[in-house]
Amino acid sequence: MLADVPAILILVGIAAYIVLAGADFGAPFWALTARGDKAEEIREQTHRSMAPVWEANHVWLIFALVVCWTAYPEVFGSIFSTLWIPLLLAAIGILMRATAYVVGGVADRTAVGWVSAVSSLLTPFMLGTVIGAIADGRVPVGNAAGNLITSWVNPVSITIGILAVAFCAYLAAIYLAADARRSGKEDLAEAFRVRAIGAGVVSGVLAMAGLGVMAGDDRSIYDGLVSGSGLIAVIISGVAGLAAIVLLWTRKYSAARVAGALATVAVVAGWGLAQSPEILPGLTVDEAAAPDNVIIALLFAIAVGLLVLVPSIVLLYGLVLGGRFDTDPDKAKGILSAPSTGINPISRPGRGAIATAVLLLTIGALLGVGLDGGVLMYLGISMLLAGVATGAILLARSLLDTGVE
Repeated sequence: MLADVPAILILVGIAAYIVLAGADFGAPFWALTARGDKAEEIREQTHRSMAPVWEANHVWLIFALVVCWTAYPEVFGSIFSTLWIPLLLAAIGILMRATAYVVGGVADRTAVGWVSAVSSLLTPFMLGTVIGAIADGRVPVGNAAGNLITSWVNPVSITIGILAVAFCAYLAAIYLAADARRSGKEDLAEAFRVRAIGAGVVSGVLAMAGLGVMAGDDRSIYDGLVSGSGLIAVIISGVAGLAAIVLLWTRKYSAARVAGALATVAVVAGWGLAQSPEILPGLTVDEAAAPDNVIIALLFAIAVGLLVLVPSIVLLYGLVLGGRFDTDPDKAKGILSAPSTGINPISRPGRGAIATAVLLLTIGALLGVGLDGGVLMYLGISMLLAGVATGAILLARSLLDTGVE
């Protein structure tokens, strides 16, 4: 049971990275393909919407890598030694995307646009091939034990790589439509709405095609996706995807954003459920896990990190979605309306949230550290993670309520 917790957290990190950073990687696709009278406005909107959050989104990739490295060192070594080529290319793509943001204001805009577009296609595709290689069982246990080329150049990996690119474009179009509506730019919202519907249909078709490829190439993962809990995740993804398209059709952008994210998260969950209990061929999660004391220490570190990470992320997105980074603050429809001349002190609800988080952290720590095993220890760890996350969210809400000028 304890060995499964880091695996679940890795899937959570991957899902968060796709849902959040995926939109950043998908936005340059729409900027590059924009044509007509609205082309320049579309390009400006893609940059303006993603610029405040693109760097913060990468924290989820780092989170997933660190948890894998610490909790499943043999798995981490096997994956990175066999799949170092696509992982290196993905890292280069991330650096290219960062460079495009940094020099975007002073460099040639055409060149920057192409750099952004190439990096935004390269990174999700390569990361998708890595997921495909793991799901297809092409990463054997051991240092560089798999083939450096065919491990990620195969039908399943390529299909999932293409699907990752489509998902990124799909999520970006939904988020951009919602953000354009919030900014009062209905014409741009309409342009992104049409793109989101088209990308959603393409993503759905590719997802179905991916099941067909897996049926012929990797029967085990296919069987896991069409039966049991894996099938439930596939159904949730399909229903959420259809709901997102309907919501886009009726111009309910905020709800469509949630539905589109849910559809993507369900795909990640389905992969994890279908592959369980094996994490690599012949190696189960329990067998790959580090000793219990290492995992417990890791979970405590994650819990403490959540106290910083969750309020920061919630505050950042609250500011962005509230329009506080808009060029024209008078038109921003912000959720932070309290006037201030700086960052206000934490309000009374904020202090209560801190006290709640500390209390839950203390109870969880006493149960987790004070016991050597058994149900109470696992209960303590669960309380630690769930309680700290809840307290951190309350803290973030109180920070948002104070207002930042």
